[in-house]
Order: sequence, then C-alpha cells, then structure tokens
Amino acid sequence: MKTHLNLATSDLAGSVAFYSTLLDVQPEKNLSDYALFIVENPALELALDLRESVQPTTDSHFGIYVEDAASVERAIERLTTAGLASSIEREETCCYANQTKVWAIDPEGRRWEVYTVHGETEGRDDADTTCCASEGEPRSCCAA
Repeated sequence: MKTHLNLATSDLAGSVAFYSTLLDVQPEKNLSDYALFIVENPALELALDLRESVQPTTDSHFGIYVEDAASVERAIERLTTAGLASSIEREETCCYANQTKVWAIDPEGRRWEVYTVHGETEGRDDADTTCCASEGEPRSCCAA
C-alpha cells in the first residue's frame, strides 16, 4: 500500500527542489508542468502539478514519521543545509507524545514535519514548547 498525494504549485522548480530535499530523492518524472516522486520509505507517490495560482489550506500540516531520532537528525542536516528548516524541536511533548522533529515550509506555504515519537505522554504539550505553532501565532499543539 502506498499513499498518493497530488499538490498544486505555482513554482514547480522550487517545489521540486523542496521535495527532493525533504524526501531525499529525485523525482521519477520532472516535466515542464508536472513532477512525480515515488518513494519507498515512506511509501508515497507525490505528484506536483503546475498551476497559475495556488491557495493551500492554512489549517493543516503534513508529516513524515521516521523510526528514530537519528533519522530526524539526518533530515535536520539536509533541510538546514538547504536553508529549508523552519524550526527544530528535540524531545518536546506535543500532541500527547514526547517527540523530536524538524519543520519545513514548501514554496506554497504548506508546513511539513519529519518526526519520531520517543514515548506517549498524558499531557498534550509542554508549557514552554513551540509544538506545531506557526510563526507569530500562539502556541497550540498541532495548530497550523
């Protein structure tokens, strides 16, 4: 089983660069108006369609779960080197779990996290965590 996502973009080259870094793969197809990433881990087919304008949702985010903190650290290195990491959270309680994650924002403003869970918690989030908060917005676990 594999998840398929089709995302519109007004900046195909920028989106291809972003998703190549986020997913750590190059697209299988890269045409003037379309790109297709086929990824085995996570099992994902991601299509990017060029559009004149795009209005992505602002009340959600996307995530890629990885098995361990070392995998998150590799994503942090990749995204930071490319200038794409928007924030890093290490061993913070968020959404009833202690997690390590890195956030990045695609050219259309879609928020993505690469994360791992260290353990479940009874509390929703730490008092001082920036868990899932957008810049300039109040802290709220998993708010976009």
